Amino acid sequence: MASVEEVRAGIQLANQKAAESIAALQQAGQAIEQAQGALINATQGSSQSDAEQASGLLAQAVQTLGDVARNVTAAISTAEGYAARL
Repeated sequence: MASVEEVRAGIQLANQKAAESIAALQQAGQAIEQAQGALINATQGSSQSDAEQASGLLAQAVQTLGDVARNVTAAISTAEGYAARL
């Protein structure tokens, strides 16, 4: 069985990796926002619903990434609370 310090170290590593994933999610969100901006610029004035749909899907992807980042942040906080009670 792992010692308390080993468990805390494992939680710290998990939280570090989770924090890294938040940074990656933020970068991905920025890239998708840039893609959406480029799409909007490229299709400006178009009456095609596909362009509008694609833009909406990109916006939804950014929102989903934000939701994922918030869930990861909550997981980090919960894990920190667990480690503190050990």
